[in-house]
Amino acid sequence: MRRATAFLAAGLLAATASIAAHSQGSAAAVNDAAVTDGLPRTLDEFGFFADAPAQEPAARVTPYRLNTPLYSDGAEKLRFVYLPEGVTMQAAGEGLLDIPVGAALIKTFAFGEGDGRRLIETRVLLHRADGWLALPYLWNEEQTEARLAVAGARVEVTTPRGQAISYRVPNKNQCKECHGLEGAVVPIGPKARNLAHEWLGAMVDGGLLDRVPEGADVLPLWEARGEAGAEDAARAYLDVNCAHCHQPSATASNSGLDLRWEQHDPRLLGIMKRPVAAGRGSGGLLFDVVPGKPGESILVHRMDSDEPGVAMPELGKATVDPEGVEAVERWIAGIAP
Repeated sequence: MRRATAFLAAGLLAATASIAAHSQGSAAAVNDAAVTDGLPRTLDEFGFFADAPAQEPAARVTPYRLNTPLYSDGAEKLRFVYLPEGVTMQAAGEGLLDIPVGAALIKTFAFGEGDGRRLIETRVLLHRADGWLALPYLWNEEQTEARLAVAGARVEVTTPRGQAISYRVPNKNQCKECHGLEGAVVPIGPKARNLAHEWLGAMVDGGLLDRVPEGADVLPLWEARGEAGAEDAARAYLDVNCAHCHQPSATASNSGLDLRWEQHDPRLLGIMKRPVAAGRGSGGLLFDVVPGKPGESILVHRMDSDEPGVAMPELGKATVDPEGVEAVERWIAGIAP
């Protein structure tokens, strides 16, 4: 399942090869005081990048990718993790890596390619002594600076599928709607099961991770999902795109769904489960997932809609992800009645 095309493997190894260089230090250094205190007004104040418009990371800022990524209207996402000098991430099974206080996760959203690439926003998750803090930074039209957007913003963009949309940069409080768990803000992306063994091994070799976790690298590479089984591809997609809300103690726990990868109870996955609240979002359908019948499944109905109040996820996208819908439909179609 971990093996993809030669092109994808080469790209992954190129990314991991940069880890040692970034961990050794350079002229650019991160401002640790900005990570641990205050509300910096600009992204540059953190010093995460030697060249921010080019997304060239500074020392100890390491790029990474997820096997199966979160869909955000087709935006390109440039992901980085920052670890201050003298600290190491700890393995914690197949779930989230244990990222120490003083560290940061950085994610830039962009549309377009090559010289036409436009940076829209950079979100940072800062691990402070009192917990994680999420802050959004909006890039200017000149692509020279990103400034703190506490109130969020709307930006007109064209997606890779040619759709003109009003892209929403979340406000500071909306970050909690996806990153909220048991009343606290937590990361949702860098789970060991969704990170490549090669990258994790390079982090260990660079002194940035204590060991490669057990249960790592089991979610399929999305570009190579055809090589995985239908259930694995769909369950990976639901884990990454839906489970941060649809799990116990998260913001949509009242739905009764638990879409995490590690969940295996058919009813909690929605199979022949009636919705807790049968409103407009159900489309008149009776069950979240009907074995063998994706067209009668509320899960597919809501994923395949861009109508507010019906569409799922509710935040983070304005368009339907046809590849995600197809993966979930294929899984449901193969479930025995």
